[in-house]
Amino acid sequence: MKKILTLAFTAALALTACNNQKAEEAETTAENADVQTGLKVAYVEVDSLMTQYQFCKDYNILLNQKGENAQKTLAGKQRALQQHAAALQKKYENNGFTTRDELERAQNQLAKEQQDLAELEQRLMSELANEQAQLTMEMRDSIQAFLKVYNKTKKYDYIFSRQGDNILLANKKFDITKEVVAGLNKRYKAKPDVKKVSADKIDNTTDSQKAR
Repeated sequence: MKKILTLAFTAALALTACNNQKAEEAETTAENADVQTGLKVAYVEVDSLMTQYQFCKDYNILLNQKGENAQKTLAGKQRALQQHAAALQKKYENNGFTTRDELERAQNQLAKEQQDLAELEQRLMSELANEQAQLTMEMRDSIQAFLKVYNKTKKYDYIFSRQGDNILLANKKFDITKEVVAGLNKRYKAKPDVKKVSADKIDNTTDSQKAR
């Protein structure tokens, strides 16, 4: 679950470039273009943004917790269903059903519980996916909003996102990651529910360390 959420955040961050061109073309011509035509370019390291932007850290914690809660709920329901199925099997083996109708009603009830569990799983996963999509959009919007303000003074023609090898070679003088992360964190204000989850996470981590 954690890996999936992290990958979703990473994919969204790739959309934050001010203009979308082929990364290979941009990098191989960036320095020459800067000298010859006056184009001003920069890039942001996505991995660093993911680990240093407080928004990403907070919402990773939030979504991971909600995912874990959903898994715990489903696991509890699954255990209850297995116990019910085992009880019915035992009753059947001990000839506890007096009529065929009674047996069929018990089987139908078990089938309904199985269907309810499947529907619950689908609903919980759908809710989590929708919230993840919403938060991803908020994160992207926050980055783009900051870059618009940031670029009023910097006046870059292009700001690219660098992730993995999507840009094959980059001159470090075009790296503005630290400035962007610092600016984003200065503007960021966590919502009350996010603050609570983050605080609880810190408290739990501290308690765990003390217990060792």
